[in-house]
Amino acid sequence: MLEVPLWLWGAFAATVVVSLVVDLLAHRTAHVIGFKEAAAWSGLWVSLALIFGAVIFLVLGATAGTEYTTAWLLEKSLSVDNLFVFAVIFAYFKVPRAYQHRVLFFGVIGALVFRGIFLSLGVAIVSRFTAVLFAFAAVLFYSTYKLLKDEEDSFDPDKSFAVRMLRKLIPVRDEYAGAKFFIKEAGKRVATPLLAVVAAIEAADLIFAVDSVPAVLAVSDDAFIVYTSNAFAILGLRALYFLLADLLDRFHYLNKGLAIILAFIGVKLILQASHKLISTGIPEISSPLSLAVITTVLAGAVALSLRRPATAAGSEQAPSSPDASAGLPEPDGGARTERDQQPDDPSRPSS
Repeated sequence: MLEVPLWLWGAFAATVVVSLVVDLLAHRTAHVIGFKEAAAWSGLWVSLALIFGAVIFLVLGATAGTEYTTAWLLEKSLSVDNLFVFAVIFAYFKVPRAYQHRVLFFGVIGALVFRGIFLSLGVAIVSRFTAVLFAFAAVLFYSTYKLLKDEEDSFDPDKSFAVRMLRKLIPVRDEYAGAKFFIKEAGKRVATPLLAVVAAIEAADLIFAVDSVPAVLAVSDDAFIVYTSNAFAILGLRALYFLLADLLDRFHYLNKGLAIILAFIGVKLILQASHKLISTGIPEISSPLSLAVITTVLAGAVALSLRRPATAAGSEQAPSSPDASAGLPEPDGGARTERDQQPDDPSRPSS
């Protein structure tokens, strides 16, 4: 385990808190996030992640810095699947575009908490039971199979455990009330559909943690490296959604690239566990090689998607319903309906 100075933990915590406060203040007024604004925020989040990585290089050494960069890039790439689910959830609940950032903001806070818990448990388990790495590898190989066979489980937001529990704990009205999560009706406190959307987002992140936690533990078993890399990847997730939501269908080879990456990480886990449990003569895959493979595969998947559009590749798919794109943001200058121009309209049905 790395000997991380206390001030570095403090610097990380301060960076996250300040970033969230600045983000919240910058978006305190509900509005549609356009392409230019999303691009600017994406650049900011990536810059913060890379700057923090440079600090790790200088303070903890090249190995720790490489592991952090690899883990951050891995989590960033795996988070693309989250973007598809965000679009499904927003479309299902017919979330007004002006409120989507507010939902994702609270979703990010929940993700930071739950990922911290899961990663802490994962690090503790791996440090005591190295053989569990074989089980983690099996999870990644199964995820690879589903991606290659296009057998990803469909996500029904309204049937998720979090949403069902929310409806049992508190009444949820059918109409939106601006950007509020709670209102009073007949003297009783009730939730708006916006709170149900946050619950659905959190439930989706818990599902994706099944893949991401074993994957990042293959890169490093140090709590500081795995959590900080996850945190910076999660912080940039909102801006990445608004930046890429309209472009996701163009990157039709990205799932295949993610499958290759997961399979590679699975092999890395097996070699890592075999090296520790069976023989030190079994080679391990180094962090620099992992970084090179992840970068190359991602770049190749994006380049191939752009070079061979969906129609040429024979993979173009029609929308599953007329409302399939209802939750997607529009670039600056795009046509907006009268409904989008009035974000405080309280009569917005959830289904």
